[in-house]
Amino acid sequence: MKELKRYLDERIGEYSFYFEDIDSSYTYSLNERAIMPAASCIKLPIAIALLKEVENNNISLQEKVLIKCKDKVYGSGILHEFDDKDYSIKELLIAMLIQSDSTATNKIIDILGMEKINIYFKEMGLKETFLKRKLRDFTAREKGLENLSSSFDLAQCLKILHYGSFLNREYSNFIINILDKFQRRDKLPFYMPERVWSKIANISGSLNGIENDAALLNLDKGNFVFVVLSKSLPNNVYGIVTLSKLGKMMWDIIDRNWK
Repeated sequence: MKELKRYLDERIGEYSFYFEDIDSSYTYSLNERAIMPAASCIKLPIAIALLKEVENNNISLQEKVLIKCKDKVYGSGILHEFDDKDYSIKELLIAMLIQSDSTATNKIIDILGMEKINIYFKEMGLKETFLKRKLRDFTAREKGLENLSSSFDLAQCLKILHYGSFLNREYSNFIINILDKFQRRDKLPFYMPERVWSKIANISGSLNGIENDAALLNLDKGNFVFVVLSKSLPNNVYGIVTLSKLGKMMWDIIDRNWK
């Protein structure tokens, strides 16, 4: 495991990671409580908060909401490409998690309210995770408002889903099954065999100089969480290369040493 830290010592930027073998509770980490920009990884706890509202019968996944021109933001996803259209909350959730759709995310934030989402974060036991602005809100970002988390907190989100401890088993599995289909595999899973990609539930995020990825691995050798956050990178390609190499190193360790 020490080779991961040695590798990051040689890389430019600031890094935080958290690894856990869920079955044995073995952990290995670096700066795991450091508060870092969450980028699109904030969508993971938002999804959990949304389904808690559904579980509490405050909203329905089948409820329809209208996405208007004023709701659309560009970047990840495809909802901004369509004319005004009604979507179910379930469709918004799927677009948010599979395509990292920012328009869908912002509509979900509108539906729940930022204050309620942050209350749910506290109820999940997240200590370094805060939603402070909508996605692609560059005006708010210029004012210093940033969505924040830590590798430890994002790992706890994945463990919450694995155990079904905050949401019921049905809704926990619902999110995991969506994340299994996440469309970006260019970071932690990149060098892992494609035969196991269907067993990796991950979500990633990018901003200028920031690359993040959080993964739950349900493998034959066990169940693992691995989260890496980064900032102050020389460029984003450099960060993607760093995270993909870390994913390979972690995979090789699991493949060689875990029984």
